[in-house]
Amino acid sequence: MASPAVAYARQNQQRFLSELKDLLRIPSVSTLAEHKNDVQRAADYVASELRRVGMENVEVIPTKGHPLIYADWLHAPQMPTALCYAHYDVQPPDPLNEWITPPFEPAERNNNLYARGAVDDKGQLWMEVKAIEALMRGHGGELPINVKFLLEGEEEVGGESIADYIRKQKRKLKADFALVCDTELFAPDLPTLCVGLRGLVYTELEARGPKTDLHSGMYGGAAPNPFFALVEILSKLKDESGRILIPGFYKQVKAPSPLELKAWKRLPFDEEQYRKKEVGSKALVGESAYSVLYRTWARPTLEIHGMPGGFTAEGAKTVIPARARAKVSMRLVPDQDPNDILDRYQAYIKRVTPKGIETRIKLWSKGQACVVPTDNAYIQAATEALRAVFHQETVFIRSGGSIPVVTDFYDVLRIPSVMMGFGLPDDNLHAPNEKFHIPNFYRGIESICLFFENLGAGS
Repeated sequence: MASPAVAYARQNQQRFLSELKDLLRIPSVSTLAEHKNDVQRAADYVASELRRVGMENVEVIPTKGHPLIYADWLHAPQMPTALCYAHYDVQPPDPLNEWITPPFEPAERNNNLYARGAVDDKGQLWMEVKAIEALMRGHGGELPINVKFLLEGEEEVGGESIADYIRKQKRKLKADFALVCDTELFAPDLPTLCVGLRGLVYTELEARGPKTDLHSGMYGGAAPNPFFALVEILSKLKDESGRILIPGFYKQVKAPSPLELKAWKRLPFDEEQYRKKEVGSKALVGESAYSVLYRTWARPTLEIHGMPGGFTAEGAKTVIPARARAKVSMRLVPDQDPNDILDRYQAYIKRVTPKGIETRIKLWSKGQACVVPTDNAYIQAATEALRAVFHQETVFIRSGGSIPVVTDFYDVLRIPSVMMGFGLPDDNLHAPNEKFHIPNFYRGIESICLFFENLGAGS
């Protein structure tokens, strides 16, 4: 029998897409203080829609940062409880001049929806909300399982508020599994469940030299230059092969299982296409002893994201800056401990800091890597739902990215996460011209409907 929820979703596709566009027009950039009110507006928009579709106890919860959203519907006795997670905050849109259409004016081209946040993560959040609407309307105002929502507005800036809330509200958030829609398909038309994420330690390294900016003609050759100090320090973090030089950094690295490695080799991955179309570089780099998928999913990394400081405006200014900064992050794998890695990093930076320079390290965020077991009823029900929608067998992958809340769900709430995402590798996450393939938006809604219906029938 055809799913009544899927039938409703198909009848309302255009309205669902139009509502998503309204959400995308709100510039909820969590990292910029000038958008604080916009983040609040986005939270209110989502909360209002959760109420409208039939969720109960809907709250917009103030935090020290941006609001959390909670909602529930708990009228399915003896049925499992899902905790639905997504985030409504977005990355800054810079550089603006590289966008074909304005980042907060959603535009359709080639069956894609272009806007900042289209796929990361407003489009995927909206899939969850619209799946609930379709299930409610298709089943006479009832859901096949119990559902809770916990949505955040700080995922792009570390997610400290949600981590704190989860620890304080364990009873309120009690569930059997979490549904996390913030990942991607491995390839177009290939149903995918992500079962592993790397951890993260994100820092800002500051080098301080003279007490104030100095004239480079008068003081050059005598005053220490924080930028040169950073160059010297950063050059000692990795060698030419990409191996990280922090002592003990690889001490606790756990390798993937032989079965997992065998499955990765069967995936339709073309390294040359990946280099040309996704990376767009003349060569790939990194530890040559490991495949690209192994390097990006199961090896730790260290990257530099920006070096603010000194004079960066048009024209010339001959200045030795008083201070310079570098944003440095490390992606971690099982079983690396973020606290241990941070301690080793700090000690090493101190050791390699040149004469005349003082260094300080600010921690922006940290979280552990995780790998989710696949032998549970929730992963199996999700796999069946995806097969019904895509008419192909589901593949299990890891992601090189980090979703710290997945680790919190496992460590604090003791529940597995089903990471069911519908982005594509070329969706330009965090980059200009971010997009969401519109058919995947609809497939996502249908997959969630069938997933919850499968669990309701199976229980």
